[in-house]
Amino acid sequence: MDKSTHFFGQSVFGQLISLIGHKIIAESSYECHSDRYVKRFTTKDHLISMLFCSFAKCTSLREVSGAMLGLSGKTKHFQLQHIPRRSTLSDANKRRDASVFGSVYNKLLRKYGHHLSDSRIKDVINRQVEVFDSTTISLFKDILKCVGRNLESGRKKGGIKVHTVINVDETVPRMVWFTEAAKNDHVLLEKLKLDPNTIYVFDKGYNDYRAFKRFGEAQTGFVTRIKDNAVYRTVETNPIGEEIHSGVLEDQIIEVTVKDGPEKSQLGLRKIRFYDRALKREFEFLTNLFEMRPDLVAAIYKLRWQIELLFKQLKQNFPLKYFLGDNENAIKIQIYCALIANLLMTVVQKSVKKAWAFSNLVSFCKIHLFNYIHLIRFLEKPDRDWLKEERLQVQYSLF
Repeated sequence: MDKSTHFFGQSVFGQLISLIGHKIIAESSYECHSDRYVKRFTTKDHLISMLFCSFAKCTSLREVSGAMLGLSGKTKHFQLQHIPRRSTLSDANKRRDASVFGSVYNKLLRKYGHHLSDSRIKDVINRQVEVFDSTTISLFKDILKCVGRNLESGRKKGGIKVHTVINVDETVPRMVWFTEAAKNDHVLLEKLKLDPNTIYVFDKGYNDYRAFKRFGEAQTGFVTRIKDNAVYRTVETNPIGEEIHSGVLEDQIIEVTVKDGPEKSQLGLRKIRFYDRALKREFEFLTNLFEMRPDLVAAIYKLRWQIELLFKQLKQNFPLKYFLGDNENAIKIQIYCALIANLLMTVVQKSVKKAWAFSNLVSFCKIHLFNYIHLIRFLEKPDRDWLKEERLQVQYSLF
């Protein structure tokens, strides 16, 4: 076979790191003072080492350090200055504030946001739809307080809860917060930016009438499900027109009681009862979108499933079962690096014209992490060299 047409002077890992760029890392390091008093193992070296851990799916400090020691002569392509020892990486995970990795992630999201966005949903309703939820990651040690009963032995695992907000026209988290697993989800409602051009979608675990009142005062829309034990008074039943989807069974205006300390007030909301033929079950939605068609409100709530797909994608392709540190900061660093790796792979997936399943793409990059092939060119036509060889064999057989 002739020389491969996919050969490239930079490894696949180097090409992935080049998507970040030196400027983003330098700006984040400067803003977070993460390289202050650091002589050798800089923020950039730390980030590259932890991204290697995410892409190669390493499960221990020994694996990361040992595998990277074999990269002699290959590190110049992704500008790694110092390969870390186990103790060096362990100390960095403990001492370097995880906020610098969060800053890198946010800057990458701003850089590639237009590349990842699909504005078709926003064009239909003229408002941005954002979904938020949380997922809990179990820890091997009682580092952060977890939910559940205390065992007789006194031993109990910890847990960290990752609160995430995504735009429905994107496939990566827009905002991320961390709390201990025992913390109530309502903490996220206080951090949301209330904007008249935004509709928030969330499950009924976040039901908070005081928050719903703030949403109404800020003219921010929301769609959720009503709790089974909710107490309310029906004020009015809206007629359902013939043009409305037949799955809409009921459209009502209701009032709920908002308790704010000793004071009580009434809050008007809209309750829609909808029958989903695919799932063969009824849903009752709660919203403050009084002018929107009831079937469109039901369709908006269905978009909440996208965040479940995101959590599934992260846990399947960048499993967080083994952590390289027994402290909260190290755990946050590893989660941020998994998010950065997920973002980089999403950018690659969007850049390739050929349709690739995300899991297949991650597996391919893991296998060829330090092979010198042009990533995008190969992904668009992986069988190019084989087809070329077949054509040559046919030509030779003719003579």
